[in-house]
Amino acid sequence: MPITDETHRFTALSVRLTGFDGAALEATGLTDTYRAVAAEQLGAGPYARLLHELREPDDSMDDDLREAARAVTYLWYTGSWPGWPPLTVSSRAYAEGLVWKAAGLKAPATDPEGYGSWAGTPDRSAPGDGTGGSGR
Repeated sequence: MPITDETHRFTALSVRLTGFDGAALEATGLTDTYRAVAAEQLGAGPYARLLHELREPDDSMDDDLREAARAVTYLWYTGSWPGWPPLTVSSRAYAEGLVWKAAGLKAPATDPEGYGSWAGTPDRSAPGDGTGGSGR
């Protein structure tokens, strides 16, 4: 898909909502997919409003804008759109969920080592693994 102004806006919005930088979001390979899911699930009006009005999430947001922002954040972290039942985008979206990256883990049942691989000690040598910095 061609990179458009909408793609840039959605990525910038996603950076603000998730706390991950644009490179990390792009590395998932799901930016365009998530942009399409958000546009479809929110509808044209609310989606455009989210892209154009939300600068920084804060207490001044109205309920509709807040719920739209939460849904996009949920999408990035879980690979699913919230609701009952949640709309799971794909198995790849599940595996690329930011929740796993934030925890420094791989999604259960997605490791090439197979079933039970999550029970072992994770390899903490990857960038962003939390081994440096805070001294904790």
